[in-house]
Amino acid sequence: MKSVVISKTGGPEVLEIKDIKLEDPKSGEVLIKNIAIGLNYIDTYHRSGLYPVELPSNIGIEGAGIIEKVGPDVENFQVGDRVAYASMPIGSYSTHRIFPTKKLVKVPNEIELENVVTLMTKGFTVFYLLHKTYIVKSGDTILFHAAAGGVGQIFCQWAKSLGCIVIGTVGSDEKIEIAKSNGCKHVINYSKENFAEKVKEITNGEGVPVVYDGVGKKTFDGSIECLKTRGMMVSFGNASGPLDPCNVTKSLAPKGLYLTRPSIAHYTSTKEELDEAANKVFEMYISKKFTLNIFKKYPLSDIVNAHKDLEARKILGPAVIIP
Repeated sequence: MKSVVISKTGGPEVLEIKDIKLEDPKSGEVLIKNIAIGLNYIDTYHRSGLYPVELPSNIGIEGAGIIEKVGPDVENFQVGDRVAYASMPIGSYSTHRIFPTKKLVKVPNEIELENVVTLMTKGFTVFYLLHKTYIVKSGDTILFHAAAGGVGQIFCQWAKSLGCIVIGTVGSDEKIEIAKSNGCKHVINYSKENFAEKVKEITNGEGVPVVYDGVGKKTFDGSIECLKTRGMMVSFGNASGPLDPCNVTKSLAPKGLYLTRPSIAHYTSTKEELDEAANKVFEMYISKKFTLNIFKKYPLSDIVNAHKDLEARKILGPAVIIP
């Protein structure tokens, strides 16, 4: 059994693959043989120290596999079940792992395990953004940053299926067609154009009721400009770096804006919430309300290059790690 471990924080070079020995699962736990592992930007935050973890530490929050052993008193799960997870404790970058059943979901037979790890973190994120944080309605014109990324590709298709008009931003011309093909009616290359001015132009000066921003530092101020009175700024990531402190009087007060910083954990804190999210994501995928194509598969042995590609924005869509 092997696992990726970090003994110190830093760049991709701190990721080390080590042999591990696991004990038998305890009460409420199972042993999972990972078949596929999700590659997510939050993994770089744990690795770099932006989101502190106790060292030495495993890494990774998303995976899917087959249950090989069950602990005492485990109900509703058995050996051979196909399962997936996308939450703490971190440690999905491994061939096998022990995991609590209260944070596990069963995977429908219609979904391949390699695909489900592109659905858990990214799909759950889209679910809470559209259905919980700001509940969109048909006809809403909304702004989503990084529309060609892994979350963005699912988000734009899902939002379009709900009747939304999606304005998407991308960081390069090569990503424009990706965003359009996934449901964006308007696409702005924010490396070349002032996206706030373009949004005002598209909305005839009105602005949008909500901005979904996983980019962070580079887009925050412009996103505030894009919002209409009483609009909501949903900041759910830091891909370009952590946000500066927000001046409420300057940024929010003039238009009576709302600012929120949600995460999957806030919407899956109970087993009932977790199952609700999983069921909705799986239903949308199986019914083809959105499709996805795995951009690249990395062997676990190539994890350093996977992180380099992720941070260099070379990954144009969902990517997975194969242990």
